[in-house]
Amino acid sequence: MNNLLKTGLVTVVMSCLLVGAMPASLAENTDPPKSGKISGRSVAAGVLSFLVWPGIGQAVNSNKGQKVATHAVIGLFPPFRFWSGWDGLVDRKGGYWNGKI
Repeated sequence: MNNLLKTGLVTVVMSCLLVGAMPASLAENTDPPKSGKISGRSVAAGVLSFLVWPGIGQAVNSNKGQKVATHAVIGLFPPFRFWSGWDGLVDRKGGYWNGKI
């Protein structure tokens, strides 16, 4: 019975998260991401974002302040450090902001 309650609770929580994410995922993105070219600068930016501090690479690639701040904060968590390094490497411009996922 205890496992059944845990399974039911997990199902309810996951369903709520899925339903809550739907409106954001259907929102129109006014700034879709565009990958640039990998260059010497973008390789350095990716390495800096991955090894030193997430967000440095986005600043090196001359991205907007919102994107640099987002990478600096969210990139502190281990899986997102890889994302920040990759984003710097491919010199991705634009992206999602203001609740648009």
